Amino acid sequence: MNFRNTWFWLIVAAGLLSFILFYQRHARTIPVGPTRILPDLRAAAVTVVQVLPKGQLEIQAERTNDGWQLSKPVLYPAQSASVESFLTMLEHLTPAAFIAESELKNQFSADEEYGFADPQTTIILEQGNFRFRLRIGTRTPPGDQVFLQVVGLAGVYVVDAELLKFVPRTVNDWRDTALVNMRSSAFDHITVTNGATVFELRRLATNAPWRMVYPIQTRASQAKIEESLQGLKDLRINQFVSDDVQEDLEACGLHPAELEVVLGRGTNIFARLQFGKTATNDARQVYARRAGQKALVTVSKDLLAAWRGSVNDFRDPHLLELAGPVDMISVRGEDAFHLLQESNNTWRVMPQNLPADTELAHDLISVLGNLQIIEFSKDVVTAPALPTFDGLATQARQYLLQSTTTNSSAGPTNILIAELDFGTNQQDRVFARRGDENSIYAVKREDFQRLPSASWQLRERKIWNFTEDDVARITIRQAGRIRQIIRNGPHSWSLAPGSQGIINDLAVEETVRGLTQLATVCWVARGDQNRARYGFSDNGLQITLELKGGEKLFVEFGGDAPSTAPYAAVKLDGEVWIFEFPQALNQFVQSYLTIPISVN
Repeated sequence: MNFRNTWFWLIVAAGLLSFILFYQRHARTIPVGPTRILPDLRAAAVTVVQVLPKGQLEIQAERTNDGWQLSKPVLYPAQSASVESFLTMLEHLTPAAFIAESELKNQFSADEEYGFADPQTTIILEQGNFRFRLRIGTRTPPGDQVFLQVVGLAGVYVVDAELLKFVPRTVNDWRDTALVNMRSSAFDHITVTNGATVFELRRLATNAPWRMVYPIQTRASQAKIEESLQGLKDLRINQFVSDDVQEDLEACGLHPAELEVVLGRGTNIFARLQFGKTATNDARQVYARRAGQKALVTVSKDLLAAWRGSVNDFRDPHLLELAGPVDMISVRGEDAFHLLQESNNTWRVMPQNLPADTELAHDLISVLGNLQIIEFSKDVVTAPALPTFDGLATQARQYLLQSTTTNSSAGPTNILIAELDFGTNQQDRVFARRGDENSIYAVKREDFQRLPSASWQLRERKIWNFTEDDVARITIRQAGRIRQIIRNGPHSWSLAPGSQGIINDLAVEETVRGLTQLATVCWVARGDQNRARYGFSDNGLQITLELKGGEKLFVEFGGDAPSTAPYAAVKLDGEVWIFEFPQALNQFVQSYLTIPISVN
């Protein structure tokens, strides 16, 4: 007999017996899986939750129409999501193991052994006629599980220690960290007090734009208001400092408040938010409170920065905001004219009856709609005071924007969108006003100068449109000399009898192609009286395109514009029109359609 093997098997058998005895006492598990510890619990039906953490004040939350409200140890809005997650977790809680009553030595020793004599936390839930009471004991030796007792039921449950993450340790764990729960429909007026600055904003309907009603009735900046409200929406309580109503509010800058924002609806106050000095322990935070609540808290200073502006910061910074289409613009400047939209998105200048440039028409509307106010110069200005604002008394320039509606019985009707009056140029600004307001504003001079003042400035910039195949001959005149070039066919050119020089057929063809599609950079002036002003002389470069049908088109070059592009002139409708010539095309013209000094 091998005694060594015998002893080995005796030791294995003893170990198995010990495991079986321990398993029978401590690990008689109820079926794991769908079996729930609280099968009658319905999270959505629970109305009251009480949590008694060891060594802490009792926490009680009650269900309301809007979510959950803390009633103990303080009255305060609760984090509804945290309470609901806690209840959902308990509703679906299942055990990892169950120690039956018969396996316990006695109840007293069990309470001591599993931590129920002095539990970590006691939980009480009220659900209609049901009342659930739970005790959370100590952790199991590995620490990843915890003992749980349902008062009134014999035995002890072993559950995942993940449960402890959902259990609040202090009331602050369940306090709502939003200083105010923003709902766009909850308020229709805002009153802001920022030191000596006070203003009020209102809107007539939920989706209506905000208007300033105090200290002046005027348009408000929707973007600024939305930015400021977003700051309140994002505002979260960093620290609950105190619930003592006797706290020294004056020392915290809250009596009176350095900044106060009141949100209301009708005659009711939705929320009165007060903000004070910088927190002593964090320069990024300020003290805050919500009137009607005892809590003194700290919140982010940066998210409140938008509210600390002046009254004018909340006024609409645009002279005009266009919410709909514009079909007609009447202008009174160097001359009087109407810019009318026709079919197919084309425009015409009337009564001059000029084809208008579609891009320029759209640019005019865009510039007017984006004019920024750089100064709120004067509010509530009467007619006698207008002469003090240069040019406004006589309206140096005026723009009337209208839209057209069609009524089956009355026909088309023009509706005035806005009347904008501008004064004369100042050093860096121009005074402006709207026909429906009594305020005087100032806009940047450079922005104002982008607005056309004469009908001819809006003329179609495409001067003519044909192809190089339509060209029969080109005549170049420069400094008293003449050169003629004849087109023989595609990419084939020759000098006319009496003309001298060298011809680059491909380059001349490309240059002529550009001239046949000639368009202005911008119109500068019109009329013979302006020729000398823009550098035109009899010795300047002149190019005449003679078409196969006998028509002759004339282009003359003058001095250089501030952009360094040359001025050029053409004749349209029997009148000289001066414009800036395209710089890229000018390089080809100067290289291939001029007469060098060395050539006769």
